Amino acid sequence: MAGIIQLLISDITMSFMWVWSSVLIKIFVHDVLGYHHYDLHAEIIRYSLSIMNMFLFAYLAKVTQGGAYNPLTVLSSAISGSFGKFLFTLGSRIPLQVFGSVMGVRLILLTFPGIGRGPRLTVSLHQGALTEGLLTFTIVLISHALSTKIPGSFFRKTWISSVSKLALHILGSDLTGGCMNPASVMGWAYARGDHITEEHLFVYWLAPVIGTLLAAWTFRYLVRPSKQDKEKKSD
Repeated sequence: MAGIIQLLISDITMSFMWVWSSVLIKIFVHDVLGYHHYDLHAEIIRYSLSIMNMFLFAYLAKVTQGGAYNPLTVLSSAISGSFGKFLFTLGSRIPLQVFGSVMGVRLILLTFPGIGRGPRLTVSLHQGALTEGLLTFTIVLISHALSTKIPGSFFRKTWISSVSKLALHILGSDLTGGCMNPASVMGWAYARGDHITEEHLFVYWLAPVIGTLLAAWTFRYLVRPSKQDKEKKSD
């Protein structure tokens, strides 16, 4: 029971920290260092800090023994687990991750009122949903491969994962924000008051969830054990 409570607290804390981390990186690059938006040096520094930030959160996930800030991360692992784990993820972990993100954004806007209003959809509803779905499908597929099939140290796997996430984020940033994190988007949408709109639910929740499910099932199909492997296990 203590482990479950610790895990839930870790989810809230990491979700809270995640929305703050992206804002603090922008403030550091543009306000502290004084770089203008779309400046090449600003882009390099911001992307470098983003990768370092993802390393930090990967380490926190390891230290907390499974703490997460992204509903899609816990959903993809819950799909292959027991039904009880799946219900626990849907009923407890994901709502608390959303709660942590909402509280984080509310505090951000109280502290920095002019900081911005989060990711916005700049294309049609269907284009946005397709974009978020494909981005999510790709990163979840990579995450499954890193966790089960690709050998390497914690540093190597985290580096591959971080660079992949950053590349996918850049590809989708001008269209949907390249979020791949429904909880984080929910925090900003709740602050704007448009968290129950068709755009938000369809693009930032339904499409990523479908992408996650398809990636998990695709990976399970691609790496299912051969007949020879099954015979070896039975011997």
